[in-house]
Amino acid sequence: MAFGTAAGLLSGMFGLGGGIIIVPGLMFALGMDQRRAHGTSLAGVLPISMASIITYWTHDHINWHVALWLTIGSVAGALIGARLLAVLPKRTLTLIFVGVLAIAGIRMFFEIDATGSTVITTGTAIALIVIGFFVGALAGMLGIGGGLITVPIMIVIFHVPPAVAKGTALAVVIPTALSGTIQNLSNKNADLLAACMVSVTGIFSAIAGGWVAAQMSAGLSNFLFAVLLMTIAGRMLLQLRNQNEVTPVGE
Repeated sequence: MAFGTAAGLLSGMFGLGGGIIIVPGLMFALGMDQRRAHGTSLAGVLPISMASIITYWTHDHINWHVALWLTIGSVAGALIGARLLAVLPKRTLTLIFVGVLAIAGIRMFFEIDATGSTVITTGTAIALIVIGFFVGALAGMLGIGGGLITVPIMIVIFHVPPAVAKGTALAVVIPTALSGTIQNLSNKNADLLAACMVSVTGIFSAIAGGWVAAQMSAGLSNFLFAVLLMTIAGRMLLQLRNQNEVTPVGE
């Protein structure tokens, strides 16, 4: 429940599902297997994201046109990612997770011109579907909502204002998390009881986080988001290194 509270706050503030908090929490505090932690996290992300989106919706901070095309790709991608979760080595999963965090975090440190003038053309729609598929695959595979990737992409490439990017990412997270969770349940890679315990407190803190996000300036929001990504990436890389040091050769 404590991890759920933290995940909900981050979900509301940064448009994330909260998996970046839930996955390490389930693994290192509760000793859950990594694959099961990823699947359980995605199930817990679903209700938290649904609560987070309320504040963004009331402030008109969701671009539904962008969300639609991203969702088309991400729902299909989440099914593929959930299948990959069942077969990829744990070390590979961790390295992919860390790489995604680091790349997104470094780019967010630089000034971004977020004008909000996104025009949906045929090319833009196709690009959003492709991006959504990639994001959905990572979401299903890593137990994250996908906002870690879609928020920076919307700000950097499509010049969407940070608050709108976060709200739009949450709108995409919901169907993506649902799709991936269904696949993970069929693969027995999710613990619904643990997911419920995580989300029960996260729902309330998510609403508070969304209110905080609406008050932040774009520059401060981008900076804090970048620091968050880089901190988590560094922490997980250090934990992976420590695990390698204590693992006997051949295991």
